[in-house]
Amino acid sequence: MQLVVARIGRAHGIKGEVTVEVRTDEPELRLAPGAVLTTDPASAGPLTIETGRVHSGRLLLRFEGVSDRTGAEALRNTLLIADVDPEELPEGEDEYYDHQLIDLDVVTADGAEVGRITEISHLPTQDLFIVERPDGSEVMIPFVEEIVAEIDLEEQKAVITPPPGLIDDLAEIASSRGDVSGREES
Repeated sequence: MQLVVARIGRAHGIKGEVTVEVRTDEPELRLAPGAVLTTDPASAGPLTIETGRVHSGRLLLRFEGVSDRTGAEALRNTLLIADVDPEELPEGEDEYYDHQLIDLDVVTADGAEVGRITEISHLPTQDLFIVERPDGSEVMIPFVEEIVAEIDLEEQKAVITPPPGLIDDLAEIASSRGDVSGREES
């Protein structure tokens, strides 16, 4: 199975280093020197990591055969993909790979059916479950512990406790101005 672990950003310096946008919770394992990664587009790789270091909070990588800024710039926006054993599990207790979550049934804590996870959207602030409802519509569920109460891989379900308005039309509208009906007339 293949997992996208990073996206190559800008060149850094003149010796072939690039910045990378890390897309894995295990960069020390997936982006270590010696790792061989396939690429998207495939014509850019495979790439073997020669060195890696953190500079000003960003991970910098240099690949074998890429020794100058021109070569590094040619890799910009390339996705780095690691081959992972499908039976391998993440190290953390409450961590999951996307393939483990796709096709899980989503139900509320009281057992009401919401739908089925068809996609995981990785945003900068949080991940979202894209859930296809029985009627064919989609709903987005933030993958945060306040909403996703349980992931049960054996039962193939995700149990959620959604706030009002997330999966229905019962949103509570709150006003910071207080009761608008008590306005004074001039």
